[in-house]
Amino acid sequence: MSQPNSATETSTRRYRDRIPGLPANHFRRLPEPLGAWASSIGLGTYLGHHDEATDNLYRKAIGRALQIGCNVIDTAVNYRCQRSERTIGEVLERSFQAGTLSRDEVVVSTKGGFIPFDGEPPDDPSAYFQDTFARTGVIQPGEVVAGCHCLSPRYLSHQMECSRRNLRLECIDIYYIHNPETQLSEIPRPEFNDRMLRAFARLEEEVAAGHIRLYGTATWNGYRVPAEETEHLDLAELFNLACQAGGKNHHFRVIQLPYSLAMTEAFAAKTQKLNGKLLSPLEASAELGMYTMASASVYQGRATRHLPEFLASTFPGLRTDAQRAIQFVRSTPGLGTALVGMKQRAHVEENLETACTAPVPPSVIANLFGS
Repeated sequence: MSQPNSATETSTRRYRDRIPGLPANHFRRLPEPLGAWASSIGLGTYLGHHDEATDNLYRKAIGRALQIGCNVIDTAVNYRCQRSERTIGEVLERSFQAGTLSRDEVVVSTKGGFIPFDGEPPDDPSAYFQDTFARTGVIQPGEVVAGCHCLSPRYLSHQMECSRRNLRLECIDIYYIHNPETQLSEIPRPEFNDRMLRAFARLEEEVAAGHIRLYGTATWNGYRVPAEETEHLDLAELFNLACQAGGKNHHFRVIQLPYSLAMTEAFAAKTQKLNGKLLSPLEASAELGMYTMASASVYQGRATRHLPEFLASTFPGLRTDAQRAIQFVRSTPGLGTALVGMKQRAHVEENLETACTAPVPPSVIANLFGS
């Protein structure tokens, strides 16, 4: 029997209910029209060498995560020279064929924008770019920014097709434009807005074609930095561009940005203006009805080292600093899913233990910031 094309509310609820020992609030509802239940801890696949040994670590980690309550898998076409996507595709296909997981139970997100290598860095990157993107007409002159980033509709569609092939999926649940603020290093903001409008229009077409369900922006600096910074992204402005591209029922419904004990701007910094109010990125996202995923939730492990002793009592019921760091993120008001890079099975099991303990109340997080 063929697999359904994407995650669904009914099937992700079934997944949620069959994992023992997990509080219901480990799962959070994604916006319509997807409406699926996403685990509050997701598995990221950014780190690691581009080799078979790392692929094998990820195979085991992803397989285990899916077994014990993590149904959000996040990647990007450029991660590990496309090997992260391909490894995810292998694990998912094997799980679907074995009957241990169905396509409609898992939320898969990926990203496009950066120019990816294929399997490993080429000996001659310039020749690779010419052969793969320039001579084929995928990228036209003047479309590449910072030597590595392209937002043209043609390129995004090409990369989406590449990701669907790597992931072995007909449809990707969430597709992000990857670090769009990169463009602002070389082009003026009006041109950037025009490029984003055309990108959103193409993504709306990809939704209509059944290739993706929702789209968003995955950023590093964009939403965190003040408005006067070159790389600043105005979420309300981007939301309005999506309305122009897709009408009031547009599919720009998810953002991703770094948030951890070491990087708190998503909650603490009032960098966004909405309806005349200065808000944090999390507040602005919530007011717009969007879902927020946190990248770098343990900041590549650096947010788990030498944590203050008082955090043990702030986040009770947990046995490691890594768990406390994840609990901080997933407990923060307005935050949907904490993405954690995990390629070791032991780390998967340690980190997913956190899900067995209910998030702390919002007042606990507020008290950490003295508010």
